[in-house]
Amino acid sequence: MKRDLLSIKELSKEEIEKLIHDTRILKRRRKEGLKYTPLEGRVLGLLFEKPSTRTRVSFETGMYQMGGDAIFMSPRELQLGRGETIEDTAKVLSRYIDVAVLRVYSHETLERFAQSAEIPVINGLSDLLHPCQILADIYTIYEKLGRYENFKLVFVGDGNNIANSWINLAAKLDFELIISCPKGYEPDAEILEDALKAGAKVKVSHNPGEDVKDAHVIYTDVWCSMGQEDEKKERLKAFRDFQVNDELMNISSAAYFMHCLPAHRGEEVTDSVIDGPRSIVWDEAENRLHMQKAIILFLLGINP
Repeated sequence: MKRDLLSIKELSKEEIEKLIHDTRILKRRRKEGLKYTPLEGRVLGLLFEKPSTRTRVSFETGMYQMGGDAIFMSPRELQLGRGETIEDTAKVLSRYIDVAVLRVYSHETLERFAQSAEIPVINGLSDLLHPCQILADIYTIYEKLGRYENFKLVFVGDGNNIANSWINLAAKLDFELIISCPKGYEPDAEILEDALKAGAKVKVSHNPGEDVKDAHVIYTDVWCSMGQEDEKKERLKAFRDFQVNDELMNISSAAYFMHCLPAHRGEEVTDSVIDGPRSIVWDEAENRLHMQKAIILFLLGINP
């Protein structure tokens, strides 16, 4: 039976722990220059409606490093641009490639593709969730703190797909999560309710100055995501008190700073923070590569 990764909610705690463990092995093997090519003859297809730097390059590079190949496709380059259904596209691609990564606007598009595909499907980002990013993030926290539980993370900003995926993870692992956002920009209510029912230590708040006290990690994302450009003026006004700057970081003197990137410097974060000594965003970005490799192998049933 094929496995997909559309949401962290689909993973058990044990599977998340395995992904963290496998990522550590794959990263160490790469750093030591050891060749590891279990995917010779395998092909990864990337179907992206949105532009990408880290997701595209990490998946493509990961496949090449493991002996496989990758094909990048945009809808305008496929018959999708001329009206072929996502279901028909999934059925055809399943005969050509071994794994598919989709980066889409609507999460429904991803679900429809996965339902018709006969191969593993990975959510490379949707308007609702970004599970690959958060799995790489928790591995980064594990590297820095030496643990992936018993810490406090404060997400400062929009209750977007990143915030939603952090909530999903908090329902699986034992850590404290605060979503500190302006009123009216809370995360998905259904995702939050499900996580709370599962025992997650999650709170939605609107006071970043209070929320970040005793935080181990302060995390932010852009205030205006792709597809929200028409709301930019309104959002800049709503989020002006939610910038991660030196003043906010210093309230929690031991905190690491994380950002999924790309950053809009001067908006959600200042240069002094993202380039500062407590920023771990570049390690976080690098770990996308190692975690993507672990995800591909996991879905293909290959133990590194």
